[in-house]
Amino acid sequence: MKRILFVCIENANRSQMAEAFAHIYGGSGVDAQSAGSRPSGQINPKALRFMAELGYDLSVHTSKSLDEVEGEFDAVVTMGCGDSCPWVPARRREDWNLPDPKHLDDDGYRAVRDEIAARVKRLLESL
Repeated sequence: MKRILFVCIENANRSQMAEAFAHIYGGSGVDAQSAGSRPSGQINPKALRFMAELGYDLSVHTSKSLDEVEGEFDAVVTMGCGDSCPWVPARRREDWNLPDPKHLDDDGYRAVRDEIAARVKRLLESL
């Protein structure tokens, strides 16, 4: 089983969607998690709505801190948190420079969501 961690600042948008896509595309062969360097404690309602469009219920996720994450990962993907993302043991590290979609209009939010989906697919294929 491959372990993947997706990290952004609030763990409310990008990293949550990436975790969801890893579950969707990786199935039982992937242990996907997400966390934030300064978690908001809640999933953004836009993330819930735009993942629901694809049939995924993001309300089962929780916004959590990196302090709650344990162990080593096959891949750690950071998303726009720069120096705010501490080092987490991983065989592979990637930084996806994606805009935080929380203030984007609906089309902009969907574009970020769809880009995350494509990148998660490529990541899973390469592990």
